[in-house]
Amino acid sequence: MNRLATLSTALLALALAGCSEEKKSEEVPARPVLSMVAKTRTVKTFGFTGTVEAKFSADLGFQVLGRIVSRDVQVGDVVARGQELARLDAAELELAVGKAEADLNSARAKLDLARLNEQRQQKLLETNASTKEQLEEAVQGREAAEAGVLQLKAVLTKAEEQAGYATLKAESDGVVSAVSAEVGQVVAAGQPVVTIARLEARDAVVDIPDSYGDLIGPGTGFDVSLQANPDLHVKGVVRETAPQADAATRTRRIKIELQSPPATFRLGSMVTATPASSADHSIWLPESAVGGEKGQEFVWIVDPDKHTVARKTVKVRPSSGGGVDVLDGLSEGEHVVTAGVNSLKEAQSVRFIDEKSL
Repeated sequence: MNRLATLSTALLALALAGCSEEKKSEEVPARPVLSMVAKTRTVKTFGFTGTVEAKFSADLGFQVLGRIVSRDVQVGDVVARGQELARLDAAELELAVGKAEADLNSARAKLDLARLNEQRQQKLLETNASTKEQLEEAVQGREAAEAGVLQLKAVLTKAEEQAGYATLKAESDGVVSAVSAEVGQVVAAGQPVVTIARLEARDAVVDIPDSYGDLIGPGTGFDVSLQANPDLHVKGVVRETAPQADAATRTRRIKIELQSPPATFRLGSMVTATPASSADHSIWLPESAVGGEKGQEFVWIVDPDKHTVARKTVKVRPSSGGGVDVLDGLSEGEHVVTAGVNSLKEAQSVRFIDEKSL
């Protein structure tokens, strides 16, 4: 009996030990995670250096070939619409006008003679001193003379127009921003001679790092100040961005339309352009804390009491200093997992390795 009791006790002890080991094997160990406490921070202010340029400018040139005999403007001169800028040697063009006038006068004389001949043939036909065929020839001669006069009038008009092209005039008010030809130089038709920048609209032209391409685009507001006098500020809106970054500098050029800039914002002035949203406040997270695809991002929130994680959908945007700014879905003070977000499961047990607040 004693042996039987001892054997039963041993078997019972072995069975209990086996159950305990089975329970231990079924328990999943808590996953170690890195986390941080979400806190609101102020986005740093970034200013970009640029220059003031005219929104509209035009390269003006002569519409005919010729040699420049005078140029009345220099870089920086303010010009008015219709003001003479430069002039070509128009001797050959004036000779062409004179020839066209002479040809037209000759054609008019021939027309007068053809009309008289027609009238003479008409009277002779009435007295049977001429034939109908001769009258028809006289009518045709008069009509041909009229067509010749019309043709030579067009030639004269064209010659006078060509002569007018010998004078280059400003097409709008503005300032001379560049001069591309000198007196005595022979220029081709359409070759730029003077560049006129219009003053009614001005841009701040700025080169920004390519990494800011997703943050700054058409419609982005800027505060623009003069570097010579930082107290002078104007508002601006991005109206144009370069489609790709410069291969050498990895910067992207943007044009900021200045809103009612004062006269002190002269062309060529150095300015500092600061994004108007630079004082925005948001929760910042490292990119490793956010999982999912664009438009479906999520983070894992740690329950500090239960030490389990819960998935939470958030709305984010790239941050100017790297990482992301959380726009919606996350509250200040929540514990966010910052690494391994794609390998966690809902309600999974975790333990903190290190925790920080930013």
